[in-house]
Amino acid sequence: MDKLRIGITHGDLNGVGYEIILKAFADAELCEMCVPVVYGSPRAAIYYRKNLGLQTNFKSISSVKEAESGMLNMVVCIEEEVKIDVGQPTEQSGKAALISLQRAVADYKAGLLDAVVTAPINKQAIHSEEFPFNGHTEYLESEFGEQGDALMILMNSLMRVALVTTHLPLKEVASHITEERVSRCIARLHKSLKHDFLVSAPRIAVLSLNPHSGDGGLLGDEEQTAIVPAINAQRELGVQCFGPYAADGFFGAGMYRQFDAVLAMYHDQGLAPFKALDVSSSVNYTAGLSVVRTSPGHGTAYDIAGKGIADENLMRQALYSAIDIVRNRRADDEASANPLKIISTERRERGHRENIPSE
Repeated sequence: MDKLRIGITHGDLNGVGYEIILKAFADAELCEMCVPVVYGSPRAAIYYRKNLGLQTNFKSISSVKEAESGMLNMVVCIEEEVKIDVGQPTEQSGKAALISLQRAVADYKAGLLDAVVTAPINKQAIHSEEFPFNGHTEYLESEFGEQGDALMILMNSLMRVALVTTHLPLKEVASHITEERVSRCIARLHKSLKHDFLVSAPRIAVLSLNPHSGDGGLLGDEEQTAIVPAINAQRELGVQCFGPYAADGFFGAGMYRQFDAVLAMYHDQGLAPFKALDVSSSVNYTAGLSVVRTSPGHGTAYDIAGKGIADENLMRQALYSAIDIVRNRRADDEASANPLKIISTERRERGHRENIPSE
């Protein structure tokens, strides 16, 4: 199989982005799995490489078309000297993060990349008239879809958790829990499990919004007015979705082990137990869009930036996940495009195993 070309944004210059990128690609085997293309600043990369005592080499290129296999490539998005204030969000670090992201997105749209892996950004630093979004998910939705298309999925060694609402103030969450929105999220999660992860018959757990699932309306009626109707509507379409489950008992009893994914109503409801149970392998994936985008499941980590102690494992996991999802999508598309050929092949193989004559 041809190597996939993976675009990697450098994220916030003052965080751990360059450290985890350079550490991850210190392993030469990773460059054999794909053609990695960082969108960034060679000067910033050299600064971190020198100050952290790293040995990772990279090749500066002007276009992704010049990327070579077997090495770490860097498309030069920022040629001039950049001011690095390690561990601090600044206007310049936000602008640099946006330039990197915009260039990678443009190349993906041009068909020059197979997937995008994003290093962490600081939402305050990057926020501007050019980037009026609450994060990568919302920005990518505006570039590759329409409102409601993107679905944030966090995945680790134990579970996949998707979110109905993402980066919203808690006081606004309830007003966004509607039957239409929950139903759409269930449908998108079901589609992603089949298409992106090749789960043939996905089982989805849906969490409640209120404590004790609302206690029959005593603690809130969103379960009765929105969540249960959405579950019923999707089940009528053949989707195996169950709930709503009260979040505390669901995670405490380990019920997530019985499902292929969990749909939480808001950010911390799903991600607090997700990270508490296993943060060592967490990857953020934006489902529901044409672009395949993953990210390490952590932030800029300003508190440890520049100290040489950032763990590159999640960047590595994000790369692995992006490669897997692209290949899964292609395999699923091929199977869907020519089902008769596959049925015939399966029948012939079964005949060989069981000595059944071909029809």
